[in-house]
Amino acid sequence: MTPIRWFFLAETLVWLPYGIYLLLAPGALAEIATISAATPTGMTELRAMYGGLQVALGALCATALGLEGMRNPALTTLLFLATGLATARLYGLSADGGLSVYTGFAIVFEILTAAGAAWFKLRH
Repeated sequence: MTPIRWFFLAETLVWLPYGIYLLLAPGALAEIATISAATPTGMTELRAMYGGLQVALGALCATALGLEGMRNPALTTLLFLATGLATARLYGLSADGGLSVYTGFAIVFEILTAAGAAWFKLRH
């Protein structure tokens, strides 16, 4: 298997299962990241942003794993999305403080995702 396919496989294996889990059990975020919803609308937002969005990204990566024509659009999406997430988390740390294990792992994953996407975009 080629390096770019390994990259998409790894991304699929992170985004897709985590997204499915949080789509079905958004309340788990209270334990995982100390994030909870105060209203049904809030719970729907957790399902959408932590579940649905991550399921979609995992599905995109799975598609790019199998279809070469989807690789460049998937890399572009991951590059922008992961950069935006990491930047917002870093800003949040400076504005709000409160570095947690969850936030630390998320920032590392997002930086690695953005760097990997940029690296593969430059080579393909």
